[in-house]
Amino acid sequence: MSISGSRRRLRPRAVCYVLVALALAGASVLQAASTGFWVVATQADFLKGDADAVSIDTDGRVTIAPALQLLGEAGTPAVWRIAAARGQVWAATGHDGKLWHFPVQGAPKVIFDAAEIDLQAIAAGPQGSVLVGSSPDGKVYRVAADGTSSTFFDPEDKYIWAIAIAPDGTVYVGTGAKGKVYKVPAAGGSGALFYDAGAEHVSALAFDGSGKLLVGTSTPGRVVRLEADGKAFVVLEAAYQEVRSLRVAGAVTYATAAGAAAGIAPPAAPTPTADTSAAVTMSTEVTVTAVGDTAVISTGAPSVGGAESRATGPQKGAIYRIAADGDWTTVWDSPEDVPYDVLVEPGGSLLVATGSKGKLYRLSGDPVLATLVTRADAQQITALADDGAGGILLAAANPGRLLRLSSKPAATGSYVSDVRDTTTVATWGTIRWQATLPAGTAIALHTRSGNTRTPDATWSVWSGPYTAALGSRIESPKARYLQWKAALTGANGTSPVLTSVSTAYLPRNLRPLVDTVTVHPPGIVFQRPFPTGDPELAGVDGGPDARATVPGTPSIGQTLGRRTFQKSLQTFVWSARDTDGDRLQYALAYRREGDRTWTVLKDVLADDVFTWDTTTVPDGTYVIKVMASDAGANAPALALQGERESQSFEIDNTSPTVTVTPPAAGATGAAAALVRFTVQDSHTPIQKVEYASAGDRWRQAYPIDGLLDSREERFELTLEAGAKSPVVVRATDTLGNVATAVLR
Repeated sequence: MSISGSRRRLRPRAVCYVLVALALAGASVLQAASTGFWVVATQADFLKGDADAVSIDTDGRVTIAPALQLLGEAGTPAVWRIAAARGQVWAATGHDGKLWHFPVQGAPKVIFDAAEIDLQAIAAGPQGSVLVGSSPDGKVYRVAADGTSSTFFDPEDKYIWAIAIAPDGTVYVGTGAKGKVYKVPAAGGSGALFYDAGAEHVSALAFDGSGKLLVGTSTPGRVVRLEADGKAFVVLEAAYQEVRSLRVAGAVTYATAAGAAAGIAPPAAPTPTADTSAAVTMSTEVTVTAVGDTAVISTGAPSVGGAESRATGPQKGAIYRIAADGDWTTVWDSPEDVPYDVLVEPGGSLLVATGSKGKLYRLSGDPVLATLVTRADAQQITALADDGAGGILLAAANPGRLLRLSSKPAATGSYVSDVRDTTTVATWGTIRWQATLPAGTAIALHTRSGNTRTPDATWSVWSGPYTAALGSRIESPKARYLQWKAALTGANGTSPVLTSVSTAYLPRNLRPLVDTVTVHPPGIVFQRPFPTGDPELAGVDGGPDARATVPGTPSIGQTLGRRTFQKSLQTFVWSARDTDGDRLQYALAYRREGDRTWTVLKDVLADDVFTWDTTTVPDGTYVIKVMASDAGANAPALALQGERESQSFEIDNTSPTVTVTPPAAGATGAAAALVRFTVQDSHTPIQKVEYASAGDRWRQAYPIDGLLDSREERFELTLEAGAKSPVVVRATDTLGNVATAVLR
């Protein structure tokens, strides 16, 4: 191959290399398309946002949720537990220790006010009475239908967490902080220790399908089955700190577990906030085990299907299914939502109450899939109950409320997306969506934008409504972040169905950056890493890199091969990057030191290496400039260019000259043996001067001043008597140019 790099026919392997390179380049062009699209179309996508009276099913369909009826405001931070029997509903609250009664007819009212600050256990008793457990200084009270109360059981334990009534009326009480179960006769009074759990708390009690008592514990989180004589058998050792509830459906038991993963100390949890001015400070123990979520932050959606292994990482809770033979599986776990309670529906599906966003999920199918049913206007849904009349009751905290879930959808619902970060200020395009609209129903979308990660008062107001599903131009101002919301309106008990939303945006193009420009020593070149048979130099036109001459073809990067030397070639290597991820193309220009005008050396390059045949320009000191452009991935008016100049370097392709001073006429002896000569170079210093007589080795010659440091050096050599002729001198300059002359 000539130094000038003339074109030649590519060998088959080289053709393959070019095709692969062009294929990768084409794919990259598609990836670097300047218009971005934010598509929300799956359940995982929609669960990243906030739902208000809308359901999100496993297929990613958004519909208006079943209506939530507010039965009453407790006026306290939390409603901990609820019980329902014969159409009557009771709600036990926290921070004020009150028991609310919600009769079939009439307004709800407080029928009992405990001396303790929390009522965290409840069970409906005979003849309209109810048993409630208080904390701290735990007691169990019996409250009659008319509101009269009496102390049913007063153990030495500090907390009462669970109450279960056997068919024969015997009452079992779970306590903390010493984790005991007491057996109390139906008439109350003194109770006997039935089981010491060896745990910090007994947090849940229930009777399984065979009538045996199941005990849920906290620290550690376990489910224990007790025989009639108190013999214990651990059915489940959960992967979480606490078993919060037990629900029995026939031969199957469902356990709700939450808290820090087993073996990890739980962090302090937040205390529920109160709207009342006379808030009562709870003890640390009650705060930790009451409603607080573990301080683990995650953005993932609830998993669908469940895993058999122990929970690891950031999971906050799980639902376990325990069969009659003791076999258990994890049917649902969540890295984001903390489960508090579970309720088995008549068809076998499960309702799961969660915090800290007050979401209610339905689990169904095999494998289990999770549907977001609705979201309560509270931070936690703490308990669930069947009201006996086809309705589902929800206890809530922050604020404390009692709600009823209807079977009919609400009139309206809304959904607010998460925030899209376009990484830079963007111009908004079109918003469009896919939906099914039964007669009379409607969907309208709105958008807002801002330049803070979390929407605040500095964001724009909501733009819209946009009602054209096929596309409307987004009216929000240019910004880095975008958010949208959908308003769903139902009609005649039916709901619209939103299945996807797409927004288009054009981020502001960012200028490419050329970080480094490396000037390799003169003559140093690199072979291509994928040779085709003949030596090919990286950065020289004509080889497999001929694609670089096609305007707009993006680079696939350059790997340098073996280093070699070819006189008069100069290699440049640079590194550049584009923050937007656009493929870059390069141009090179040069100027001679002292000139103000740049001359284009190469107008389109794909690779980050170029080898220049410097014989095409005069000797001198030069600077090269590398220009990186993202024109191949942007509209011409939006394309940007970054550039960087190299350090100065020398081009010298002219050999030195050697001028021999003839000996004086008639010189003999020592005078005749003395040879004087001068070596000159037009541009670079002399690097080496050597001499040799015929057939002898080269010897170093030193200038008169002893220093090789200039473009002109003077030499004197005394040749030995009998030296063979001819005697030749060889001079080499800094850039490797060589000249020879005969001294004698």
